[in-house]
Amino acid sequence: MYKYLIKPFLFLFNPEFIHHFIFKCIKAASYIPFKLKVWDSIYRVNDDRLKRKVFGLTFENPVGLAAGFDKDAKLFNELSSFGFGFIELGTLTPLAQPGNPKPRLFRLPEDESLINRMGFNNGGVEEAVNHLKQRNTSVIIGGNIGKNKLTPNSEAARDYELSFEALFDYVDYFVVNVSSPNTPGLRELQEKEPLTKLLLSLQELNSDKEIRKPILLKIAPDLTNEQLDDIIQIIIDTKLDGLIATNTTIDRSGLKTSKTELERIGNGGLSGKSVKNRSTEVIRYISEKSNQSFPIIGVGGIHSAEDAIEKLNAGASLVQIYTGFVYEGPSIVKKINKGILNSL
Repeated sequence: MYKYLIKPFLFLFNPEFIHHFIFKCIKAASYIPFKLKVWDSIYRVNDDRLKRKVFGLTFENPVGLAAGFDKDAKLFNELSSFGFGFIELGTLTPLAQPGNPKPRLFRLPEDESLINRMGFNNGGVEEAVNHLKQRNTSVIIGGNIGKNKLTPNSEAARDYELSFEALFDYVDYFVVNVSSPNTPGLRELQEKEPLTKLLLSLQELNSDKEIRKPILLKIAPDLTNEQLDDIIQIIIDTKLDGLIATNTTIDRSGLKTSKTELERIGNGGLSGKSVKNRSTEVIRYISEKSNQSFPIIGVGGIHSAEDAIEKLNAGASLVQIYTGFVYEGPSIVKKINKGILNSL
């Protein structure tokens, strides 16, 4: 019903407007007695064979919601009723920031993809913490953290440290985002020296805690094999808990969308089916080159159970969806979990 009735109507409107409209609709519907339990009964697949123990956490199923959908932790309680095994919030920065000028989110229907240049728009980490204090779900929650736009790279570690400390008591794992193409200079932090320094500073804070929490790194799909080799070594050297592969791409090759339309849209990170193959390539390369020495969360172009299974077979322990959730609707989570069970 979603793909043939609801989605065509939603796609008539500006995508960012619709995103906030859907948020309000879900929030409003959640106040109807037992509505969340009804959603959970419809979309959740309960089967012990889906459980995964990864970086010390037990996931009820391997399908998560990627960062970017619930940036400010406003809807994670309600979203947990759609069958997800985990939900990642953010990207969050120490200070609130508006992000890049609108319009900044675009659909590419021919390619079943999105382009965004949101620019880490969020209300700041403290606002998210206030929302997280109202947590009433047992679904695993991740905190994706980044730096403020105006913070120079030389001081970036401090931004990540501030968000890490603020979120520590309220999330189950952390993701260090240095791979968004929409914050000027951010991807420079993926270089070996600054990235090692940043991750070591967070690991030092982590080791001071009574019980440490997993820290993962999210990388871009646009890295060369030599850069991926560096990433592998950095994760091993800094004893990081895992990797998320991959973020959005700046590559526009192979798209069905016309060059005229792409020029009209302009810069931004491309997600959806267009990045599926490259994301899987990165997962497979890192898994094989590292001899599976750390877990990988696979994300990028997952629109079906087959897409998810492809990521898992390439070496991912868990998967995340975002654009697939937009194009396929909430039933995609159940379909993926059912498909995984059928493949066992």
